[in-house]
Amino acid sequence: MAELSIDPARTGLLIVDLQNDFLHPDGAYARGNQKSAEIAALPARVLPLANELRSKGGWIVSTHFTLVPGKGGEPFISPHLKAMRPFLGKGDFAPGSWGHALVDELQPADLSVEKVAYSAFYMTRLEWVLKKAGIDTLIFCGIVTNGGVASTVRDAHVRDFSTIVLSDGCAAFSRETHERSIGDLGTVSKVMTCAEATALIAQA
Repeated sequence: MAELSIDPARTGLLIVDLQNDFLHPDGAYARGNQKSAEIAALPARVLPLANELRSKGGWIVSTHFTLVPGKGGEPFISPHLKAMRPFLGKGDFAPGSWGHALVDELQPADLSVEKVAYSAFYMTRLEWVLKKAGIDTLIFCGIVTNGGVASTVRDAHVRDFSTIVLSDGCAAFSRETHERSIGDLGTVSKVMTCAEATALIAQA
């Protein structure tokens, strides 16, 4: 870590899908009995880093998994997702809704981007807003490690962003899956803990 230098003003904490519908006890996933203590613990673990980056002029970037409403407000849901999460329905992850929003602990975000697939770059304005903001380094946290995080990290890598993945700032529904994914992401990204990344920003 001593060899790594970082410019906070050109750095974004990319928060992948830490939304009320995923994490909050009143959210869609809790109503579907899909809960995870590891996932629920993420906002508190990431908050010191977010605050340090804010204090140094860095950016908080939030991505939001979105179920786009169609006629009558019924959401477009991919067949594979409907098969895995049959409880999802009207109003869940709807744009502008409470469930769609970033969890309170990590608000406010400087930039927010709706996404409809694992990667936050797929069919979104993410790359455009990052370039406009002058961001060239992304620190990744959020869920799930093997899904939205992994896909977005790899897409950032091929777009020549410098990337850092927070090993304890991401989670999956299985600890084994999380650990395996972190190991895989280490082939395309730097990996460090939230505490290490906070220290790196503090020293910048």
